[in-house]
Amino acid sequence: MLTVIGREELISRATRAETPQTMFATLATHLRRAVPYDAAVWRATDPETGMMTSPILTENIEEGSCALYWEYELFTERINLFRDLARAPVPVAGLWESTGGEPSHSSLYNGFLAPRGVHDELRAVLRVDGRPHGFVSLFRTKGRAPFSTAERRFIEGLATPIARRLRSYAKQPSHQTADGLIGTGLLLFDPGGALISANDDARRYLEEMPEGPTAVTALGIRIPLWVHGTAMRARAIAEEREHGTARIRMRSRTGRWLVCHATCLREASGMLGVAAVVIERAPISDVTPLIVQAYELSERELEVTQCVARGLSTRRIAGELHLSPHTVRDHIKAIFEKLGVSSRGELVGKLFTEYYESLDPGLS
Repeated sequence: MLTVIGREELISRATRAETPQTMFATLATHLRRAVPYDAAVWRATDPETGMMTSPILTENIEEGSCALYWEYELFTERINLFRDLARAPVPVAGLWESTGGEPSHSSLYNGFLAPRGVHDELRAVLRVDGRPHGFVSLFRTKGRAPFSTAERRFIEGLATPIARRLRSYAKQPSHQTADGLIGTGLLLFDPGGALISANDDARRYLEEMPEGPTAVTALGIRIPLWVHGTAMRARAIAEEREHGTARIRMRSRTGRWLVCHATCLREASGMLGVAAVVIERAPISDVTPLIVQAYELSERELEVTQCVARGLSTRRIAGELHLSPHTVRDHIKAIFEKLGVSSRGELVGKLFTEYYESLDPGLS
């Protein structure tokens, strides 16, 4: 029988996990003893766009329902939106608490939660340095008390340490060798969100996707929620319900970095038509910011690192960045310590080479 553990012990156990999937599983195993819940969804997010990416772990959630949940989030819901919580002073909120005990003010509650017997939802954005690295949804069914203020604060205390650990997983390099999978995958979704076409490259990329919630399509292809989510986000942007771009970076089962982005097309009449989703190998320029954030380099340290990668001397770096040579040496020393290297060659190899050794040169 599991015993209740404190927040610090929970953080310690979770952050020792070797992968984000196992970290979510560790949290799922132990958190419900401290903050009881009946179902949950744990999602990693792209820190630049705030969109869900892989991995996603669900607990006691019926297959196929996650996509419907996200439709409410993008198109009708106005309470406790994840995009708002990502910028809020406190990135955690309960539906019951936020509505003053009137959850029926929520379209998500009326159309999705209540029909499934859910009484309250506690949401959290896992963020660090102002960037969201994960979303959490905890659900309680009818008959249980709503989530309390103390429980909300308990989850709030988890948010930053868990986000920092999620960010750190980008440091794990891929050991996948080149295998010719460098094409462009294309999927087309109709206005109702149904997949209507997919090319062969898309099918091959989808075979590399890690486990997670998927939807079976009429084409016999299982579409991961994070891929389907880009199509939904593109449509929401086209309808001016969302802003920004429908774009995520993600890792395959082999650790390969991929990028998935979408746009919504218009027909000759001006009406919104299909949403086109593209999956392809991620270029170095897309992956480098994630790795830099994982090593917690400052903006200035990144600038110095980029100069080192170009082969510039300390004096040249000082002149280009308008710093003294002494300051440049201090930055380089700090960078070496953060990355655990002792030379410029090791730095370039660790930060720029080992993550891309399997990429085709054209992707750089």
